[in-house]
Amino acid sequence: MPSSASVRSPAVGAVEVPARYYARAAEVLVRQGVDVARVLRAARVSAERIGHPDATMRLDQVEALVAEAFAQTGRADYSLDVGRALKLSSHSLLGYGMLSSPTADYALRLAARFFKLIMPTFRMRYRAGGGQAEILFQPTVSMSALCLQFHLEVVAAATYWELRELLEKRVPPYELSFSIAEPVHAARYAELAGARVHFGREAAPGVRMRFDTDFSTDTLALSDPTSLRMAEARCNTLVRKAVAGGRVSDWVQMMLRQSGEGMPTLVELAHTLNLSPRTLDRYLAREGAGFRRLQREARHRRALVLLEAGELGITEIAYELGYSDAANFTRAFRREAGVAPSAWRRSPRRPAVTAASEPTRP
Repeated sequence: MPSSASVRSPAVGAVEVPARYYARAAEVLVRQGVDVARVLRAARVSAERIGHPDATMRLDQVEALVAEAFAQTGRADYSLDVGRALKLSSHSLLGYGMLSSPTADYALRLAARFFKLIMPTFRMRYRAGGGQAEILFQPTVSMSALCLQFHLEVVAAATYWELRELLEKRVPPYELSFSIAEPVHAARYAELAGARVHFGREAAPGVRMRFDTDFSTDTLALSDPTSLRMAEARCNTLVRKAVAGGRVSDWVQMMLRQSGEGMPTLVELAHTLNLSPRTLDRYLAREGAGFRRLQREARHRRALVLLEAGELGITEIAYELGYSDAANFTRAFRREAGVAPSAWRRSPRRPAVTAASEPTRP
């Protein structure tokens, strides 16, 4: 069973996720002889809806589906079966683009860039170079411990099997590190050939994969530049439409707020939207919110969270936030809060701050 820890962030019911992945999960339940109708009733979703290619589900429905599936099967390792059932084709246009990529490195960069289209409740980070590569998945919304364990194990298994598909059954050895405690079915991870598995190693909720290769020389058999351009263009359109539903500044604030190991730059955010940095900054200016100000506010809010947690010293927090030294951090903090960080930390009347708190609206 998973631990009782959960993740903070926006309200559970506010997020919509693609239903197609949970349709695959339902297919796995059918093969295991489970009463799927009962599981879907618990999630308050019909078989017709979950089977529609463009259908979405609220996270509270996902929570109910996972809990009922676990109750019906009595097996926490159900998540590994779901992960194996997912294919690159499960990801629609993005999967098509990955298959059409010139190398596995390009395919993984593409997946990280558009992971919002696969699973808006998680983010994927991919770093590679110098003969090494790292993939990190972290949740971006609040979910129960059971739901978190389910998704982390699904993502870990699916990534392995999809890499196997990309590399034509050649997945190099790698380190697989989870934040969750070791489950009762840990022995099943032997199915992920070459994985050296570690549980309870990640400090923040998530799962990390480290490879001693950067995938840059792993060419793909189905590489097709024309098909890749078409898939990327369509994915860009879908991401821009997702952002267009609200203010661009709201999306930028969310990306800055939810970043864990270093905030994304204006260039990186613009690239996600297929915009030039100047165009994105112009959009923000129209909404009365320049990128530098949003970045400054997000950094200050993270400083408040770290100060309130009390686990790091002032110098450690300065380095954590990207400052060159504690003096620069202190000056920046004083400009925002009116007092030095050490004085703010000692104040008995400071307001409570959480990582999930919304920043001030422009």
